[in-house]
Amino acid sequence: MLIRDMLLAALTSLIWGFGFVVAKLGLEHFSATQMTALRFLMVGIFCVIVPRPKLPWSLLLAIGATLFAGQFLLLFFAFSHGMPPGLASVSQQIQAFFTVLLSAIFLRDIPGARQLAGMVVAFTGLALIALTAGSDLNPVGLGLAVAGAFSWAVGNVLIKRAPNVPMFPLVIWCSLVPPLPALLLSSIYDQQSVVEATLSASWLSIGAVFYSGFLAIGIAYAAWGYLLQRYPSAVVAPFGLLTPCIGVVAAKLVFGEAFSPTRYAGMALILCGLAIIVLPLQRVKALIATRLLR
Repeated sequence: MLIRDMLLAALTSLIWGFGFVVAKLGLEHFSATQMTALRFLMVGIFCVIVPRPKLPWSLLLAIGATLFAGQFLLLFFAFSHGMPPGLASVSQQIQAFFTVLLSAIFLRDIPGARQLAGMVVAFTGLALIALTAGSDLNPVGLGLAVAGAFSWAVGNVLIKRAPNVPMFPLVIWCSLVPPLPALLLSSIYDQQSVVEATLSASWLSIGAVFYSGFLAIGIAYAAWGYLLQRYPSAVVAPFGLLTPCIGVVAAKLVFGEAFSPTRYAGMALILCGLAIIVLPLQRVKALIATRLLR
């Protein structure tokens, strides 16, 4: 991988890692539904200049409903139910294991022994985290976060059914889907309309929406798609491990998050499980063997 692209991959993970903290800041003023609608409206508006990808409308809507609407509505509702952003950044990586499971069921992409071992390790970590549910971790919040990760995984599987589709147009057009259910829910449950909430919002809240929309969705997803199209998944995927690490550190710095040893152990197991699946261990072993022979 070129150094330029390595820096781009690291920057993408950095944007996503801080995105969990930024989203939490935005939700101090906006509701979960308003935050979802606004962040995707500012990305979807570019559909007027970006051609629609050559996909059936049914598949485009399904990807937008799962990869974006379901994932982020559920995640933001999890925040509203007390899910700490640092823990959320780790719990969302469960999507990798759901993706492996769903791919095996619907795409006949049967996981190998290493993938199964990684899933067992990761879900053991999730179970440890679930055991810590209490005053600072609402079980509903944890459940919503895991449901958001599952929705993300469904979107990943749907994207696998649409190979060779440029990611940037796909991100733009799929961003048109989340505002519809989000605005409908907002009109039912929120005391203020989206317009009223926006007019009364602080600059910090507005900045959080712009970050979550333009950077975390428009730029980061397009950059990640570019890298996946240019390099093998085994080369790009390990950079994704930076996202939860950055999320935990950022949450610690901004919110002073501190967890029990059991929860840290659970988070570490999730990251270890993810590493077992995505890191190219055979390449690493071959490289080490080559160096030793020298």
